[in-house]
Amino acid sequence: MTENDPTDEISDIEDRIERLAEIAERCRKYILASKIAIAGGAALLVVTILGVFGFGQTAALGSIALVLGGIVSLGSNVSTLRQTDDAISAAEARRAALIGSIDLRVVADAPLKLV
Repeated sequence: MTENDPTDEISDIEDRIERLAEIAERCRKYILASKIAIAGGAALLVVTILGVFGFGQTAALGSIALVLGGIVSLGSNVSTLRQTDDAISAAEARRAALIGSIDLRVVADAPLKLV
């Protein structure tokens, strides 16, 4: 292997892509949890306002906090997911460029020998 051999860099990029994919998956899980928190908080707020179960002001404040917290978490994780997806795309493009720069040799098919 020569100093200009890109195989080590390709390996590093593939490791980075794997780490970024894990981050993206974690963001997707947090996004789902945020949506559930928003929906649950909104449902609790409606139930509290209608007085169906006799919940008090504490439940109303808690539901508002749940909705707001869900919105903040959703926005943060959507932003992080977009940045992570952009980083994955850039890393994949760099990996493709490095693979394209390798002087690959064509291996010809050898004739089959029948035994």
